[in-house]
Amino acid sequence: MTWQTLPELVLDAADRFGDAEAIVDGDLRWSFTELAERVRRAAGAFAAAGIEKGDRAAIWAPNSAEWIVAAFGLLTAGGVVVPVSTRLKAAEAGDIIRRSGAKAVLVQQGFLGVDYTGATDVPVIDVKSDFLSGGIPFERNVAGTDIADVVYTSGTTGRPKGVMMNHAQTLRLYAEWCDLADLREGDRYLIVNPFFHTFGYKAGLVASLIRGATILPVPVFDVDRVLELVARERITMLPGPPTLYHSLLEAVGEHDLSSLRAAVTGAADIPVELIRRMREELPFQSIMTGYGLTEAGTATASRPGDTFEQIATTVGKPCDGVRIRIAEDGEILVRGYSVMQGYLDDPEATAEAIDAEGWLHTGDLGSLDTDGRLRIVGRKKDMFIVGGFNAYPAEIEGFLLEHPAVAQAAVVGVPDERLGQVGRAFVVTRSPVTEDELIAWSRDRMAGYKVPRSVRFLRALPLNATGKVMKDQLR
Repeated sequence: MTWQTLPELVLDAADRFGDAEAIVDGDLRWSFTELAERVRRAAGAFAAAGIEKGDRAAIWAPNSAEWIVAAFGLLTAGGVVVPVSTRLKAAEAGDIIRRSGAKAVLVQQGFLGVDYTGATDVPVIDVKSDFLSGGIPFERNVAGTDIADVVYTSGTTGRPKGVMMNHAQTLRLYAEWCDLADLREGDRYLIVNPFFHTFGYKAGLVASLIRGATILPVPVFDVDRVLELVARERITMLPGPPTLYHSLLEAVGEHDLSSLRAAVTGAADIPVELIRRMREELPFQSIMTGYGLTEAGTATASRPGDTFEQIATTVGKPCDGVRIRIAEDGEILVRGYSVMQGYLDDPEATAEAIDAEGWLHTGDLGSLDTDGRLRIVGRKKDMFIVGGFNAYPAEIEGFLLEHPAVAQAAVVGVPDERLGQVGRAFVVTRSPVTEDELIAWSRDRMAGYKVPRSVRFLRALPLNATGKVMKDQLR
């Protein structure tokens, strides 16, 4: 079956998989039929609350059964989902919520001790309240070409930009992803990747509904909890960053991991030895790596039969209908149906990202081998990855410059044994401030992964002839 829209997928999953388990979240166990009924009731609640076709609403909450009902209920009401990272502080999230034009924000009050009410002036709805279940079953007519979601990504300019994707793009791409990742009907899929990220939302929720896999959401990554769930719930599908698999290898023998069959990873350089150990010491029968970005979803993926070395050192071949080209300067360009519809309310940034021929300029550097496999050789100019999360220096520098003692700031990524990379700030001060004070101040204002782990004080930043900071010298 070819679905045109995500609401169509949810209702069809109920027809195809009926009483099979769709979601297991703590004591809660819903069938596909019950999930579809809850989604339609949530759609009615959104409609009654004034959400019209094309209206946006933000979801600023951790992975849960209610997040799923909220997202698909909103889509079924004809709305547009704006996922917001739970790692963002109030000012960061509030900026995204305001600029997205969201008519409402769904939160989980008290999660990680946060009160979300003060971050925004639009109505705040608790996903754990009776709101989602209080509506009259409802569906609004939606087209495959309608925008389904706006997922914010930080650009090197520092301000997050809203990536618009439609229903049809998502359905086509993640139907193929299911094949590449070996996701099967009846699989038990432990989703540790956040739903606010494309990996958790689309390669997680959408893929599970396409295939008829049981979704088990993990709100906060905790290795012991993950291992316990793998054993108790007989998890078969477990995508995640390389650190997840390092943790599994350390736990072999202490926990029953025999049910695991399929792994999907990426987001960091992967040692060939890790892939070999995953195949030899863990029960995984299929291991997929890939390259993706918010602006184009999964662009490349490894294939069944690839060697350990190919899986670890390349990110595979382009997906069907997607083309990859390496520009003269080594930048990876992507073209095809999966490229975004543009950045919300930002035609200039859209034109900068997608050229006249439809090529998306990723800002990542790479090369293609003789078989057409993509190898990533560098990151976006300044971006660094902290434990799987993209950190953008320009955004962090913007926050540091708000400190009254800071006159100038430049941030670079430096190696870290545990997280891969972390931020180091180079600061020129106008009044006395210590490293500890600046780091503590940053923690109150930024998501944890953005906070610089060290500060170096300079009399002046190294500048080139045009006045730009020479970050290579700082590194």
